[in-house]
Amino acid sequence: MNCPACGAAIAPKPDTQGYQCEYCHTVFHPGEEDDGVELSATPSDPVVALECPLCGQPLVHASIAKIPVLHCTQCRGLLLPMPVLQPLIEERKADRAKPAVQAPPDHGDLKRTLHCPQCRRRMDTHFYAGPGNVIVDSCPVCSLLWLDRGELTRIANAPDEGDKDELDW
Repeated sequence: MNCPACGAAIAPKPDTQGYQCEYCHTVFHPGEEDDGVELSATPSDPVVALECPLCGQPLVHASIAKIPVLHCTQCRGLLLPMPVLQPLIEERKADRAKPAVQAPPDHGDLKRTLHCPQCRRRMDTHFYAGPGNVIVDSCPVCSLLWLDRGELTRIANAPDEGDKDELDW
């Protein structure tokens, strides 16, 4: 199997049901949802001068539940303004069937280095402060957030305090 972002060979990622590329460090989960992304433009109509911080492909206009985001058609990551994250999570939670317990994150993901597509400064790599066991990348200067493929879905599908009775243990 090859990396969806760069084409290099990928190997199973320990302690998850996913795979990780040793070359670009993309994490891939076969069958994982694409976060409800709907392209607003064709992939050949990129956003001027903004490239994916992970694979370098031009970002395109897209939306999730009519909320505008930027999307990479290669690795399927999302670039979004920080203030739209919570509305996106709420929209995605409304679509979920039931909460799911998430696998623990790989602490090695904290070591990756991404650069903001807008200002080119190094993005902060850190744990998302809410549920989902997700490591995100953010640019505090531009107030932008990078989510890898499936991370929005993992956050939205993670149980919260009101979901205790719905979990299958």
